Amino acid sequence: FPLDTVSTALRAALVNIVCYAPAGSRIKSISGSGVVIDSKGFILTNAHVAQYFLLADKGVSCEVRTGSPAVDTYRASLAFISRDWLEANPSVLTEAVPTGSGEDDYALLAIIGATPDTSLPASFPSLSLARGPSSVDDAVVIASYGAQFISSSQIQSDLFPTIVYGSVKSVYTFDTNTVDVLALGGSAAAQEGSSGGGVADGSGELVGTITTSTTDGTTAARNLDAITASYIRRAYADEAGTSLDSLLAEAPASAISAFAPQIVSLEAIITPSLAN
Repeated sequence: FPLDTVSTALRAALVNIVCYAPAGSRIKSISGSGVVIDSKGFILTNAHVAQYFLLADKGVSCEVRTGSPAVDTYRASLAFISRDWLEANPSVLTEAVPTGSGEDDYALLAIIGATPDTSLPASFPSLSLARGPSSVDDAVVIASYGAQFISSSQIQSDLFPTIVYGSVKSVYTFDTNTVDVLALGGSAAAQEGSSGGGVADGSGELVGTITTSTTDGTTAARNLDAITASYIRRAYADEAGTSLDSLLAEAPASAISAFAPQIVSLEAIITPSLAN
């Protein structure tokens, strides 16, 4: 596909995920990104964004937003979050400048409802998750709701998608010979809020999910990294014991119900960091 066509499709599938922490809490509110990867309403994002959905009983509320500027559109619940990531990163919630490699930093949400002035579509705009690896110099479109340079009040009313045309600069592995991380160099997408944003290639598939970025200096001088779709598929199968496609074949409500029994034990991994 022409990259302009891919850009239009990726923009339509892009969501902004905002989670609000109660006043006085050690939890900080967050604005992140995600991409709808199935027309039934499954959203791929980062574990470090989706972990906020574990904290509803702590007064945290999350909204899925769409549009330009972003407005509250949908409600979602967890369909999967990586226990491996939570156990390796139990205190990210309270860290001023979190760091990480991106390993296991993925999660899936399922849309379950709409805001009062929105109705659920019969089919959600989505991009399918690629199966094969990407290569250096592949042309890509990067999309996110970058929010580092605006205030919290502007996030509410004046947050627009960041769309960047770029290429894969380098590839890295967590293992030995698999393509697990795409290094995308510096761009306007290399900023806070882009976590969970999407990287699509010329075939119109989602090839990566933004996980980490350096945040100092100009955006052009930063380094933006994304974990690959093929890595996410493999990591999910290793942890869940079934394929990601089998999860996406479920009805969203069924996927949420099946995952719900794990919520309490997963929340227990991260809540000790909230103790004063």
